[in-house]
Amino acid sequence: MAKSRSNSGPHGSVGLDLDGDFLSAVTVADGRIQSAVSSDLPQGVMHDGEVVDSDTLGTVLKEIFRAASLPRDVRLGVANQQIVVRQLELPRIEEGKDLDAAVRFQAAEAIAMPLGEVVLDYHRVGDGVDADGNPRTNVIVVAARESMIERLVEAVRSAGLRPVGIDLNAFALVRALAFGGNDDSARVYCHLGAITNLAIAVGPNCLFTRPLTTRADDAGTIDGFALAEEIRLSIDFYLAQPETRPVREVVLSGPRASTDGLVEQLASATGLEIVAAEPLGAYDRAALPAGEDPRRHTVALGLSLGAPA
Repeated sequence: MAKSRSNSGPHGSVGLDLDGDFLSAVTVADGRIQSAVSSDLPQGVMHDGEVVDSDTLGTVLKEIFRAASLPRDVRLGVANQQIVVRQLELPRIEEGKDLDAAVRFQAAEAIAMPLGEVVLDYHRVGDGVDADGNPRTNVIVVAARESMIERLVEAVRSAGLRPVGIDLNAFALVRALAFGGNDDSARVYCHLGAITNLAIAVGPNCLFTRPLTTRADDAGTIDGFALAEEIRLSIDFYLAQPETRPVREVVLSGPRASTDGLVEQLASATGLEIVAAEPLGAYDRAALPAGEDPRRHTVALGLSLGAPA
């Protein structure tokens, strides 16, 4: 979604990831992680990625931000079933009102939610030509249920914090972990937290995302074969969209990415290369307090980096 306003202060803004089991807050400035803190969340505060108890969440946020002396400007991430992401192919249109109107027109058909009840955003991911040689524009459209966003913002503001941006966790995940190179194949990013969140990206561009139903059980174990089936279905759905690239690799992140035997299970079931990401991408861990699990901070890091202008 990448809704934001500029000038978040000299100390930067905080990327705030509300995982459901825990919250993570990361600040990046001058190309370095300046601070990173996480804390378990009380049960019942969130459910399936949505805020349930705004008052309690606001109290928890106020205490943590005060204790850690964090900046008050925050960039929020969302990942739940109240979000729809679609890739649309349009006739070649330059930026401006005509593109806005074309996106909203096609979004009304592609998104199974009334546009009057959602926050809608989009970004252009490339231009090309169709089978007949006609110029086309590809855009990624994101729609999020407005009531879900409002509950999140209400909780954050009740803590005395200022939301300066709202983004998809999937976009932040790719932003934190994507790396350069000439390989133009697609990568699957699979973040294993309270919600299993999947993103498919080519380079820094996230072209597909969805939360998965596969979760860790009470013992913290993930069924690798069930997860592999959802990954395969997601790849099939992605490949049915326009201008797709072959998928070569699955990148795991999140607190449960180190589950024993998971990499081997996924590799066997998918036939793809499976790698466990460096949790903080190219950033070092020097700013993390002793005992902090860096795998908690991947999404918050990507949120703190902010969407490109």
